[in-house]
Amino acid sequence: MKRLLVMMLCSMLLILTGCSGGNQHSQSTGNHKLQKVTIMLDWYPNAVHSFLYVAKEKGYFKEQGLDVDIKMPADTNDPLKMVAANQIDIALSYQPEVLVARGQHIPVQSFAAIVRHPLNTLMVPAKGSIQSPKDLAGKTVGYPSVPLDEAIVDTMVKSDGGNPKKVKMVDVGWDLIPAMARNKTNGLIGGYINHEKLLLEKEGHPMKAFSPTEYGVPDYYELVFVASEKALKQKKNMYKKFMAAASKGQQYVKNHPKQSLNILLKHEEKSAPLDKQVETKSLNILLPLMDAKKQPFGYQDANTWKKVGDWLYQQKLLKSKIDTKSAYVNLD
Repeated sequence: MKRLLVMMLCSMLLILTGCSGGNQHSQSTGNHKLQKVTIMLDWYPNAVHSFLYVAKEKGYFKEQGLDVDIKMPADTNDPLKMVAANQIDIALSYQPEVLVARGQHIPVQSFAAIVRHPLNTLMVPAKGSIQSPKDLAGKTVGYPSVPLDEAIVDTMVKSDGGNPKKVKMVDVGWDLIPAMARNKTNGLIGGYINHEKLLLEKEGHPMKAFSPTEYGVPDYYELVFVASEKALKQKKNMYKKFMAAASKGQQYVKNHPKQSLNILLKHEEKSAPLDKQVETKSLNILLPLMDAKKQPFGYQDANTWKKVGDWLYQQKLLKSKIDTKSAYVNLD
């Protein structure tokens, strides 16, 4: 699942030229050589990643001449760091994170929007007295000490006519579910509508979710595919092949959600076992949020990038305005 890093270490720049990914090796299969591609997930395998495991198991990557290795990060900050250093080919990351990295002069680019709308929502107990974000004045909101989450709450409360300075942000780390379940906080930010909300409800804690986009936060891409600028220029054809296979995988998931989840469940992380019922509900939430409508799967809109960049600057998460057109590419 998500975890968004807002402040990147500038020292990362020192390793950009010194590290090589070891991603150029080919694997022979019969009379064909498959190009090795490494992708690192944003979190442990879950419903949103179904299309990748489908594409691998169904041979869609292999049809494109690719041997794709799907890795899970040891640390949530790893994917963007490693793709920037050319240690992996592709990272699953977040649109705001890419823009913050660009603001730090780290040459990474998004090449596909996977989840086209925010999953991160402001949650409160469904039976509580909080009816809208402004009602959080004088109350506490648990969060994982991520500046982006603070900016989201600030914007939502202000947009709703409340005073964000009267909201107390409480760092609960990644113990988001226990913090809410044990009534340690009045609200929660940093949890996903397709994950934490579902798990809380399963444990008997029905939640009300306020969408950031309904309270002043721009409609941003939650998950995006990211690569280094250098790699995208040098291996553009490989990335196009990857997206062709990924798109075919996503189409299969849309047409065969049950079978796709069965494939995903075979790849669950032992330390983070999946609940089939929760993942089924999660996929039902995700599929419309991943749909680019008349555009190809992964298509990115210039206006979306500009609005998110402007908002990050207004929230002082970017020190200066950046050229958002350079933060992404559409591989067409």
